[in-house]
Amino acid sequence: MTTYKLSDQALGALMMALQKSLLEQSDIVPTLREFELVPTDGKEDELLITNPPNFTVDTELLNNLNAASSGTATSETDTSA
Repeated sequence: MTTYKLSDQALGALMMALQKSLLEQSDIVPTLREFELVPTDGKEDELLITNPPNFTVDTELLNNLNAASSGTATSETDTSA
């Protein structure tokens, strides 16, 4: 039986799928099921994902997340002062 490891590219695609799922508050399983895996050209024991996920982030959502994150850090700083 042949064993495989995920390539750096495949790990990055997996992390992107996780980030997309978290941002959209959606199930990650359908994205993972759609992954097409092939051996890499140079290393036959590593797998490459030929269809990594892509997504865009709403700028307003990103700004709100950053503001909420900054607000949390500020309140922790104020509490300890």
